[in-house]
Amino acid sequence: MEIPRFKYHPDPVGTGVFIQGEERTCECCNKKTDIWYDGPFFSVEDVECLCPACIASGEAASKFDGEFQDAASTDDVSNEAKLDELIHRTPGYVGWQQEYWLAHCDDYCAFIKYVGWDDLVEMGIDGMIEQNYNEELNGFDLEDVKENMVNGGSMQGYLFMCLHCGEFLLYVDCD
Repeated sequence: MEIPRFKYHPDPVGTGVFIQGEERTCECCNKKTDIWYDGPFFSVEDVECLCPACIASGEAASKFDGEFQDAASTDDVSNEAKLDELIHRTPGYVGWQQEYWLAHCDDYCAFIKYVGWDDLVEMGIDGMIEQNYNEELNGFDLEDVKENMVNGGSMQGYLFMCLHCGEFLLYVDCD
């Protein structure tokens, strides 16, 4: 199955929110799929299987009156259509506490991957992250983040990239 393009989550297979395996039935379209969503979906109903096409089209969010990202846990942008695309047609990511979606240049950023500080250093973007780090939003001193943020550890980093200027931004939370 070909996965639709998601503007704000360009690699949902790589980030692990889409799982490929034994065929299942999408609860939205009732079609068989060997790839399904395994990320946050806020809905009254307990939905176990959604295919990428039903997420991309907005059918899953519409049918189950659900959201893939809590609208209150996002930065603000001026265009409501961008918020609609983010919460109704973009697969979320899995966080320790409440996932938060960053914005830059008046648009939501693309979620790139889960990171530790060593990953940022290896990518050569640690200096950019230091410049853009929002201590008030994250609630952690930058020096604590540099010392304690480990991918898969108790302090987890979530890397975002601005779709317009290419700046990298970091969101951090703890278990």
